[in-house]
Parts: sequence; structure tokens; C-alpha cells
Amino acid sequence: MTYFNPDVYAGIDLSQFNGELPFHLTNDYFFRAVMQENNRVLKALVCSLLHLDEEEVHEVLILNPIELGRQIGEKDFFLDIRILLDNRMSVNLEMQVVNAGNWVERSQCYLCRSFDSLNKGGNYKDILPAVQIGILDFTLFPEAPEFFATYRLMNVKSHKIYSDKLRLSVLDLKQISLATEEDKAYHIDYWARLFKATTWKELKKMAEQYPIFNEAARTAVVLSEDEKIRQQCEAREDYYRSVGWMNDEIAHLASDLKQLASEKQQLDSENQQLTSENQQLTSEKQQLTSEKQQLTSENQELTSENQQLASENERLRQLLANAGIPDIEKN
Repeated sequence: MTYFNPDVYAGIDLSQFNGELPFHLTNDYFFRAVMQENNRVLKALVCSLLHLDEEEVHEVLILNPIELGRQIGEKDFFLDIRILLDNRMSVNLEMQVVNAGNWVERSQCYLCRSFDSLNKGGNYKDILPAVQIGILDFTLFPEAPEFFATYRLMNVKSHKIYSDKLRLSVLDLKQISLATEEDKAYHIDYWARLFKATTWKELKKMAEQYPIFNEAARTAVVLSEDEKIRQQCEAREDYYRSVGWMNDEIAHLASDLKQLASEKQQLDSENQQLTSENQQLTSEKQQLTSEKQQLTSENQELTSENQQLASENERLRQLLANAGIPDIEKN
């Protein structure tokens, strides 16, 4: 099913559309549909992100087209667009709005898959450069936010590029305010605003500023009026909501677990304090027992000495009595 027809698109009057957009371009299915059905829009986007002159690019070929409107199966669940650029560069492009916490690993898998394009018996030098571009509606590294970031293999000491054939880029739709002058020069901030637009008013204003957005808007009109495509876009919206609900539940559970962990830590601290106090009391008890044993020993020693003195006194009295000397104590 192909919708792209310049004459049909030219006849669409955007002024009649008002209010909320039926679907936002952050909807990964709708994004995929627009980019697949309008190659000029896709070409403009890719050239903007790669800092290329559109006139230098002759063909942007999608290697994994899908049948728009068909129910999404497991194989199509990841709606990345694999692109061959003028048969000289492999590009993997994807809109991602759900932060599953695995984008770094997932993007590397995409990049490696794109790069591994050598046919049996081919020369390694003939491998095409591969670029992975993620358009994310979340901040990948909150500790170091950046609007448009590019990563390459590089020597960590000298910063020398190991190879210019592998590249990862991330466009953060949450950080448009951080766009650099270079980003703006290639209209990357315009594209980000297009993807984030929620009303026809925003879309029409951008269509006036940048001609290719006019074509993107008209493409969106045609696709959003197709019932089968609407159903798939709505299915993706339902998916986002379910994931959002699950994320909220996970967040609540994480908060509860954090509170329980804090309470456990407090109880552990109190138990440690009680254990310390018990050990101190045991030590004091042992000391008292030792002192009692010492006193008992000393008392026994004194008793023994007293008994010895009494015995000695009795012996002396007997001697005095035998000698006829009166007992002074009795007198």
C-alpha cells in the first residue's frame, strides 16, 4: 500500500485541521509510517541527523519495509528502520519513547547487526560504515544531559578515532533547550519540535517555516485517515499506557521497597545497639561475678586465717595452763 503522490499531497488544505493531532510523531508506528511512505521526508531527516547535504544523497532505501496497517507481530515489535544510503552507508533509525533501561545495549546490538554486512569471500575493507540513530523521548544519561550526542570508538588516552565506520547517535527530545549552534544549523532542533508537536497549530506553524515539514504534515493527514493504520497507532498508544501503568506500579513498588529497606536498616541499627548494650551488660556481669569470686576467695582466706589464729590461741592457753600460769583473759 503506497500513499505517496505529490499531486494528492499538494491538494491537502492544512488550514482546515485544528485542535489536537490524532497521533504524535513520537508514536513509533506513526513515525515509521510517515518515514516509510514519504521518502523525501525520510531523506531530509537522515541528512539533517548525519550533517549531509541533501543534494549529495541520491537514494535512501529502506531495507526492512513493513506492510502498513497489518497487525504488529513479534518480528515487527521493534520498529527500527534499516536504511541503505546511496549504497555507501548503513543507517538504523528508531523512535523510542519507553525507557526500558536497556537502550545502550539495544543500540549496540542494532549497530553491530548493521555493520556485519560482509558477504562470504568479501574484503573486510568493503564493509559499509554503520550508524545507529536513536530518537528518544527520555534522557539516556540524566547525569550528563545532551540534546544530540554522537559516540565513536576512540582511544581513551589520546582520543584518536579507532575507526570512522562505527557511530552511535542519540537525539534527546526532552532536551531541545540544549541544542547547540551546530544542531540548529542542521535544523535538528526543528525536527525535534516536529516530533514533539501535539496540535495542528504547532504543526502548521512549522510547516510554514520549513517546506519539508509541510510535506510531513500532509503525509500525516493521509496516513491518520487510514482506518487500519489508525488501529495500529491506537494499539501502540494502548501499549504506552500499559507500560506507563506498569512503570508507575514499579515505581510505587520501588518506593515501598526503599522504605522497607530504610526501616530494615533502622531496625538493624537498633538491633546492633541492643546487641552492643547486651554485650556490655554481659561484660559487667562477668566483671561483677569475678569480683564476687575474688571477695569469696578473700573471705575464705580470712576465715582460714581466723581459724588458724583461734587454734594458735587455744594451744597457747593450754601451754599456759600446763605451766600453772593463770589465763589473763579469764581473770
